[in-house]
Amino acid sequence: MNLERKAAIIVGVLFIISTVAGILTVVLLEHLLKDPDYLTKVAANETQVIIGAIFDLICAGAFVGIAIIIFPVLKKHNENIAIGYVVGRSFEAVPFVIGVTSLLSLLILSQEYVQAEVPDVSSFLPLGSLLLTVRDWSNMLGARLFCGIAALPFYYLLYQTKLVPRFISIWGLIGTILYLSAAMLIMFGLSPVAMISVLLTLPFALNEMALAVWLIVKGFNSDVIVSRSA
Repeated sequence: MNLERKAAIIVGVLFIISTVAGILTVVLLEHLLKDPDYLTKVAANETQVIIGAIFDLICAGAFVGIAIIIFPVLKKHNENIAIGYVVGRSFEAVPFVIGVTSLLSLLILSQEYVQAEVPDVSSFLPLGSLLLTVRDWSNMLGARLFCGIAALPFYYLLYQTKLVPRFISIWGLIGTILYLSAAMLIMFGLSPVAMISVLLTLPFALNEMALAVWLIVKGFNSDVIVSRSA
């Protein structure tokens, strides 16, 4: 098995890992953080919160891993885009780390809130709301805005080089534009779970899974790899 084939499999697996970890994070945390009594809920579910934070970090690691593993393949076709993709996915990971820091800080705050005999709500709730806001904006910037910005040149290069079938690249470009549109709407107040947000996000998410499966099963276009090497 040549290096390009190994890289394709690893990248495909990392795409799936990042998606699964992201879904598990939402399942574990969102109902806790959206609860009106979130400070009590977070304190009562310490293990669940920590596991959710770990899944967020797995997402961040997968993002960077994808860019690093695919870099040698992309570099042969366009070094600037290859470098830009590594930088973009690294920028995508940073807000996740900030979000995890905010989440773990919220966990400590919630434990202090529960342990206080007569908690001063006026001092706990503003700080709790601030930490939640930091986490929400970190996830929005990382998982949506920076992700979409990094994906545009990536899919353009895939389209230009025919490393994967062009229908996947075109689907990816269209999906990325819709995904960025959803990010803009969310920045201006649209709920991430609103129907229009879900519809704008779905093509991008499905494309990533289609790309992942293709890379695992088929790999990069061998004719393109051979001709480039020659």
